[in-house]
Amino acid sequence: MQDVLAVGIPEAARRLGLSTRTVAALVSRQELPSRKVGRRRIIPVAALEAFLKGEHRPVPLAGTQGKAGSSE
Repeated sequence: MQDVLAVGIPEAARRLGLSTRTVAALVSRQELPSRKVGRRRIIPVAALEAFLKGEHRPVPLAGTQGKAGSSE
């Protein structure tokens, strides 16, 4: 079997034992890194492993720094 580098939200939810809604919220809050490919959102398997180990931390997306929550 081939090693998979990234999975979609439903598969990430299954692997983490969480709901798809919870995983989508983690992605939305940037607590779980992801990448948009076409209309699909993928999450690196390494990011799932880091999340489980507690090594996750929010990472700003490129081009959005200073926009969210800004009072400017």
